[in-house]
Amino acid sequence: MELIRGIHNIRSKHKECVLTIGNFDGVHLGHSAILARVKALAKQYHSPAGIMIFEPQPREFFSPESAPGRIGRLRDKVKLLEGQGIDYVLCMPFNPKLQQLNAQAFCQQILLDGLSVKHLVVGDDFRFGCDRQGDFYYLQEFGNQQGFDVENTPSVLNAVGERISSTVVRQALENGDIAAAQMNMGHSVTLSGRVVHGQQLGRKLGFPTANVHLKGVKSALSGVYAVTFLVDGVSHDGVANIGVRPTVQGKTPVLEVHLLDFNGDLYDKYVQVTFCQFIRAERKMAGLSELETQIQCDKEEALRFFANQ
Repeated sequence: MELIRGIHNIRSKHKECVLTIGNFDGVHLGHSAILARVKALAKQYHSPAGIMIFEPQPREFFSPESAPGRIGRLRDKVKLLEGQGIDYVLCMPFNPKLQQLNAQAFCQQILLDGLSVKHLVVGDDFRFGCDRQGDFYYLQEFGNQQGFDVENTPSVLNAVGERISSTVVRQALENGDIAAAQMNMGHSVTLSGRVVHGQQLGRKLGFPTANVHLKGVKSALSGVYAVTFLVDGVSHDGVANIGVRPTVQGKTPVLEVHLLDFNGDLYDKYVQVTFCQFIRAERKMAGLSELETQIQCDKEEALRFFANQ
């Protein structure tokens, strides 16, 4: 699978495609159903199967403070999409230039001139173009005029009859329900990133941590978890805190992992953290002494979780 950054990098081999457009945050079972349909149509048309995503996501561009936290970072998303058998992901920079395109210009410049779309699969609630002028029915009319088909995405229900969506997964994570999130996603809840230098407060308290750089991305995950930590192809058990660390007046989201069975240099390693069990919500402690005691309790809770697996 190719990751293509920007419409200017589209080549002739990417054109005349079957395309779907969306955020694909979490790449859940609903997304998998959409991508299965895209692949089937691409095989039927002997065309490439493509996905268009945006970075940042539109709501993050317009309202960064109120935008929902992400289920996964861009790299996590691309890795999951790679496992879906799609030919390419077109990552469009959501910037003022793109935001100012009206519905007609988006259809003409991006879908027709840029991609020569043969078949488009989108949700009937899809909105696009400046001031969200375009919708599913606009796309259908444009497609009819230009000779490509537009179809609605299928709804997929989970075991309790609820429509699977990124919102449902996000709500499960905000409730600390890892099992429900996994059920709707069809895979583990993971975040990946590079280990960077932190304040080394954990080391001073006797609990050295690997600080995984999230690049300022707001996560749907928050609190303390039992996790596994994959580095250099080897998995280790750990206990992680993801949040703003209110006890030490933190503001930027940080993912810190204390490994239960590892002692070594992890700086600059690219790692993957899998969230296994929610332990508690992040909260402000009275001071470092109370924080140290709580971290020990969290560590013991994680040890019990892994002992029972």
